[in-house]
Amino acid sequence: MKFNLKHKNHSVGQNCYHLVWKTKYSYPIFKSNAYRKLCEGALRQVALNYNFYIYELQVMPDHIHLFVDLPSTMPVSKALQLFKGISSRMLRRRYSYLRSYDSLWSPGKFFRSVGNVTADVINNYIKYSQGSWSLPDSKLPSYYHQKHLSAFV
Repeated sequence: MKFNLKHKNHSVGQNCYHLVWKTKYSYPIFKSNAYRKLCEGALRQVALNYNFYIYELQVMPDHIHLFVDLPSTMPVSKALQLFKGISSRMLRRRYSYLRSYDSLWSPGKFFRSVGNVTADVINNYIKYSQGSWSLPDSKLPSYYHQKHLSAFV
């Protein structure tokens, strides 16, 4: 899986998150393949409309796992609001019995920022990038030789 850095006028970076949310009361709405496919289509439509890039999407019987790259100007809370709200509206429009529920999704959510380097790599990068760069290449830690850090050299 390739994770590309986004290049803007004055910035370079990526804004990837692992998002998880559940159905209200953990009700297994998506056991049916038809419901699962419609939910997946709704989430992909939201991503298309708002310039999100989905790396991975799994619709489980009672929850959603989504690995997504968001625009740098989009707060994760807003992205979750869009995914949950629009998908709920689309599912309720198609399946009228879902309208009898107060809400389709639980108010809870899980999110974690995700990148293609570990926290240790970032800690060491910051630790060793301060001060002099006079160390010979043979003395530099191995993570400096990784390809994905070359964009910052």
